[in-house]
Amino acid sequence: MKPAARTTRNPSDDDTVRIAPKREPTKPRPKPAPFGAIFAGALVVGLGAGAAIWFLWPHSQPPAIATLAPPPPAVLLPPPAVPPAPRPPEFRIDSTTEALLRDNTTTGLSIFRLAANPNILILDFASLLDQGAMLNRLGAFAEKAGLPHDRLLTDAELQQAILAGGDTAETYYYGHDYSAAEIARFFAIAGRDRIALNTQEETLRRLMQQVGWLAENKAGGLISVPRVGANAEVTADSRATILHHELSHGEYFSNPAFAAYTRRFWTTLLTPVERDGMRKFLAKEGYDIANDMLVENEAQAYIVFTLNPAFFEPATIGMAEARRAALRATFLREMPTDWLRDSAPPKPEIARATIR
Repeated sequence: MKPAARTTRNPSDDDTVRIAPKREPTKPRPKPAPFGAIFAGALVVGLGAGAAIWFLWPHSQPPAIATLAPPPPAVLLPPPAVPPAPRPPEFRIDSTTEALLRDNTTTGLSIFRLAANPNILILDFASLLDQGAMLNRLGAFAEKAGLPHDRLLTDAELQQAILAGGDTAETYYYGHDYSAAEIARFFAIAGRDRIALNTQEETLRRLMQQVGWLAENKAGGLISVPRVGANAEVTADSRATILHHELSHGEYFSNPAFAAYTRRFWTTLLTPVERDGMRKFLAKEGYDIANDMLVENEAQAYIVFTLNPAFFEPATIGMAEARRAALRATFLREMPTDWLRDSAPPKPEIARATIR
């Protein structure tokens, strides 16, 4: 059924007035969006969703971009050091033979190595005084009886010891012989006790440094001889005798096989009486006979290699000449050193000097 209409009273009419029904206001209708705007919006939404999915979706991390450290500052290096040129040896050392040495003449100090045994050094002196200045203190330290062997003599003590034996600096020794080990010990004690050495002894020290004999366990023998005419007693015969005698010592110091052979000779071939006679002879010459190696070394040098009666006669130790000849022949025949066997100087016919 329809609702009854309301009426409004019009004053021109009757008192009845008709009232029109009330209408709701109409809303304006929105215009449809253009197609381009719709497409753009959809594209933005799609891209946003895609970006969200890409960030949220698990995937491997991209490789890290290495960070390049700045290069270190340049360092200017000094130019490589150039090693200094090796210094030439201070001392000239020539190789020689015993035969050449017998006739050698020198105006100062000449230094040689023996060609047959380079571990033997020979100091050839023109002056007995220079020889004594270089080697007398070493001789007292290494060989002399009644003198200390654990320290060096002072100049005054050395002079007193020389005079006590009735000698001078020139005649204290006519030939010297020492082992490399004894020389090294001499200079070690000089350094330990701060002994002021003379000019010639310092020269010997530098020579030993040059040849490497101040190191431990060096096998070598140092010998010395004076020039013919160094004094009236040094003749050609006596120089040859001194040289041959000292060379046998050099072989003893530098050749262990020869030293062992010498020890057997001393202990097995010589009789107790002969050994006692040799000790008495050496004691008279001022040697320290408590040193067994010194005694056996001197015994082989005198009995086998010293034929000049001006230096040694077997009767001095109670030995007949025939006995000495037999011992010498046996020693030479079996010894392990050919060059020393073949180099003996001729026996002089006349003794021209009496040299201790």
